[in-house]
Amino acid sequence: MAAKAIFKKPQSLSKKEFTYCPGCHHGIVHRLIAEVIDEFGIQGKTLMVAPVGCSVFAYTFFDVDGTVAAHGRAPAVATGMKRAMPDRVVFTYQGDGDLAAIGTAEIIHAANRGEKITTIFINNAIYGMTGGQMAPTTLLGMKTTTSPYGREIEREGYPIHVSEVLKELSGVAYLERVAVSSPAEVRKAKQAIKKAFTAQLKGLGFSLVEVLSTCPTNWGLSPVESINWLNENMKKEYPLGVFVDKVGELK
Repeated sequence: MAAKAIFKKPQSLSKKEFTYCPGCHHGIVHRLIAEVIDEFGIQGKTLMVAPVGCSVFAYTFFDVDGTVAAHGRAPAVATGMKRAMPDRVVFTYQGDGDLAAIGTAEIIHAANRGEKITTIFINNAIYGMTGGQMAPTTLLGMKTTTSPYGREIEREGYPIHVSEVLKELSGVAYLERVAVSSPAEVRKAKQAIKKAFTAQLKGLGFSLVEVLSTCPTNWGLSPVESINWLNENMKKEYPLGVFVDKVGELK
């Protein structure tokens, strides 16, 4: 009797090995996206827009067509793709430095217009690729290379809560914040990504999944310590949950 495979690489991932730091959650999220693409059978019509940041080479890890946008401009590029080819499934993959700083205008207006695209937003509370600078999402008191004494309200202001801002916009069809710090959370994150793609496939509007992620290298922690720090600190500042679900309203 032939052995039955119970676990294998998703078709929508390329054969290139991930080059992310040990303990980084990008690889987990990449796999979840690829699994969802495979399950929907949309690999041949999916387009991705990679950001500037640690995941700038994401287009080499996914076996789908796509491109790289200028810093923060992924939603604008994705908007052009989707409007020119409305039959395609278009998603952006962006970090907090890319989406929540230089790309704030692009993400807010794409969401407000209800562009039928999907964004996977990785929030690790820091700039990763450029050396660990303070990001808009950096927590109060958190030390970075540009806030060596810790982020202070009077000097750097408050952390920005992207999902809480976007939930007020009428064009948003699906919006959820998840984590991938445990097997149960990984499974829940996959369901959120699946719903976000469903919102696009059904033409409901803009969808985004925010994923709380670790950055062991720039946090100066081990992978295990990073998960503990995320659970103890980031989840308090950025509570997990569903903010908008027009997909669920279809039932």
